[in-house]
Amino acid sequence: MIRIELKIDLNYEIDNAGADFVFNIHAAHTPNQLVSAENLVLSQSLPLRMYTTPVTGNRYFQVHAAPGPLNVSYSATIDLTHHFADPATIAEVAVRDIPPEVMGYIYPSRYCQSDRLIKLANNEFGRLAQGYSRVQAIHDWVRRHVAFTLHSTNTNTSAADTLIERVGVCRDFAHLMIALCRALNIPARFATGTDYGADPTLGPSDFQAYVEVYLGHRWYIFDPSGTGIPMGFVRFGTGRDAADVSFATVFGGVRTHPAVICALAVEDAANGLVLPHFCHEALSTDSPMLPAAPDFTPITDQPLLW
Repeated sequence: MIRIELKIDLNYEIDNAGADFVFNIHAAHTPNQLVSAENLVLSQSLPLRMYTTPVTGNRYFQVHAAPGPLNVSYSATIDLTHHFADPATIAEVAVRDIPPEVMGYIYPSRYCQSDRLIKLANNEFGRLAQGYSRVQAIHDWVRRHVAFTLHSTNTNTSAADTLIERVGVCRDFAHLMIALCRALNIPARFATGTDYGADPTLGPSDFQAYVEVYLGHRWYIFDPSGTGIPMGFVRFGTGRDAADVSFATVFGGVRTHPAVICALAVEDAANGLVLPHFCHEALSTDSPMLPAAPDFTPITDQPLLW
């Protein structure tokens, strides 16, 4: 088991009209991600509206802040229990067997224009054997063809832009990998967390975007940017792309200061706690999602009327 002690500090200066915020910085509740010792403190005394999406476990809170400084401080202890699997045993899931709650992740979305990448995806990966290895090939292709470059893109950069410009940060790598997977009818979703294990030369700890791909009826973790150690990723949210799970969405005149993030792993072998590390197995922090039995009665003797 992996235990992460997480601390996040966000600081803003709000103009005279005030501002509204929607935050997604709470660690998600999932079967394999246990959140405890959780605390949220705001420097302004404000009412909060909190809600959780039932399928993904994403946790959001909404607040209207008054003019002046606003500090948002979140801390938690998170225990991660990973499912490990041999990549050679993990198959792709046929479209007919994809559960309804997963089906939305094979369609194009705002930042992942998979419909524009179908020809490329089929030329590069269409002849490869289906399964985890094909998704790994997509992951490796994105890492080879895109250079990680800080401040090289902005919030309007899409997968198609990244394919052309060949530079980006973690969210751009994630969008491109997701779009290529979806172009092959492989469900893939955008995930947010923290960049545990990132090279300090890249700068202070930050939020991390990575990918989860639906294979073998389970969501498996991929990090196409290669900047962190996936075993140490704490999940905040999952969605179709970055538009669904921004850590902070701001409405109003606000000056934003850099986030201060600290994610420390606890090592305690006597209690089964190990440090995150790279491994050859496929990783997941989700339970299996098996397709439900068909809910229809075939009609064989009646004509179809349209």
